Amino acid sequence: MNIGQASERSGLAAKTIRYYEDIGLICPDRGANGYRDYAEAHVHKLLFLQRSRGLGFSVEECRQLLALYEDKSRASSDVKELAQTKLNEIDRKIQELTGLRRTLEHLVHACHGNDRPDCPILEELSDG
Repeated sequence: MNIGQASERSGLAAKTIRYYEDIGLICPDRGANGYRDYAEAHVHKLLFLQRSRGLGFSVEECRQLLALYEDKSRASSDVKELAQTKLNEIDRKIQELTGLRRTLEHLVHACHGNDRPDCPILEELSDG
């Protein structure tokens, strides 16, 4: 199938598919005319990448996951370790965002939001 069909089947833009090819995540066959020729296995990899990216894995982490997926002698502990590292990263980001939210919520409640020029939000931003 051509890149348009692979795009439609995988839900990824053709530009994204070309990028994944450029960085070596997928390697479609080439027809005699030089055009890319995608097989079902390529679409499956593209779907794998789409789901992995949707879970927050970086391109390099996706590369590791793909390598583990293709390695039939892999240890599931290697996959779990990669996923656990990502989970820890997400938990850390959630804690940071929760702290930011609390601070901003406090500032929003401290500001009267009236016609007067004094504003605790701007004071906090300028004082640090």
